[in-house]
Amino acid sequence: MAAAECRTPEPDTTADDNSIHVSLIDAIQNFTDLDISLNKLERFLRVLGFCQYSIFSTALSWLAFVVLSIVVPLLVTYFGYCTNCELYQINDFELEVLVCQSVATAISLLCISHNLRKYRIRKLLFVDRYHGQLTQFSELYLKKIQVFYYVVVSWMAIFFLMKIAREVTRSVYLYNGSIWWSIGIVVASLVSWAYSTIIFLVGTALFHLVGNLQVIHFEHFGELLEMAMDVSVYINEHMRLTYYVCKISHRFRMFLLLEYLIVTVSQCIVLLQTTTNQGIINFVNAGDFAVISIVQLVGLLICLNAAAKISHRAQGLGSVASRWHALVTCNSNDASVSEFSSDGRNVETPKTVGQLSVNYSEGDLESADCMPPPTNIQVTSTMSSYHKRQAFVAYVQSNPGGFSIYGWMVDRLLITTLFFVEMTLVTFILGMTLTIKVR
Repeated sequence: MAAAECRTPEPDTTADDNSIHVSLIDAIQNFTDLDISLNKLERFLRVLGFCQYSIFSTALSWLAFVVLSIVVPLLVTYFGYCTNCELYQINDFELEVLVCQSVATAISLLCISHNLRKYRIRKLLFVDRYHGQLTQFSELYLKKIQVFYYVVVSWMAIFFLMKIAREVTRSVYLYNGSIWWSIGIVVASLVSWAYSTIIFLVGTALFHLVGNLQVIHFEHFGELLEMAMDVSVYINEHMRLTYYVCKISHRFRMFLLLEYLIVTVSQCIVLLQTTTNQGIINFVNAGDFAVISIVQLVGLLICLNAAAKISHRAQGLGSVASRWHALVTCNSNDASVSEFSSDGRNVETPKTVGQLSVNYSEGDLESADCMPPPTNIQVTSTMSSYHKRQAFVAYVQSNPGGFSIYGWMVDRLLITTLFFVEMTLVTFILGMTLTIKVR
């Protein structure tokens, strides 16, 4: 009895076991939710014809493109409305709109399907389970995927309402006596336009999703600096981030460049047709010019927003690292900067640093070289912790990274340049056409 009373009580590990069990359940649930969401996203892309994983799926996808984006609009243009078509030049205008819309759709389908066929959905979005960060970021990944659907659905709804208004107005104005024939033409035109528009919009939204998923890691970098790890860990993480951004640039640079060129050409054609035409220009015959212009400009802005966001987050890491270095240095003992143990190791133990709020509003620097992160790094330097941090800050500031197109960094400076290039083209075309009209 006495022995039982004097026995040392064993530590109660029930609470720790329960917490570990709950965390494991949450991790498994996050994995399951993310897998389900990625599978749904892949099925959604497969339905639209982006997942061209076999010869059959590739042939079916491009057959659907030819039928819905080219054949059906041509049939609607030539056989849909006969009354007053010659007078109002409806056929000529719609052929030009059809060419611009089909080319933009083909670029989106070709570039996105090529990337999906080569990398599949997980590697394309950089959410592969072998990267070891699914547990930490799975919840944020799910939110960004939901944003992808929100962007597609919201903009598609707005564009579809605009197209319906245009088609109904034209069918009423050019009514040829058969209501069922007019309804059939309107439905065929809407189905064809909806297919081309959603292919173009989903391509731009998918690139926007890739950018948003990488922004999660850039925003996490400030939190990583608060964990008082070795400087080599921070260098490895920064090299990994810049390497992934470089890979994104290589995968999507042709897509972004071609979309920008086709949008620019489309806007120039619209401006030329509306300013040099001597006939009647109204919502009936030139309404599709307004619709396609808005659709393509929104898609281009979505892409530029994602590319610029990646660049600004990458460039902002220099200021985050500098602020972290300053805070750690100021909160450390002055004497500890030069103190080393007998075996040469630094014995400095910095104090806990406060929250590092990340500010990405400034900094337009040049791109870093695309180098893969090394797998093994052995730090054998005997420098002080201060000098290590100083070297890390210098490295981050000299290698900002960011999304680039053949060396051109997509940031505020490039977007401003593109804006003035577009304004120059507009003023040049207006000067030429208005001068011709006056003469």
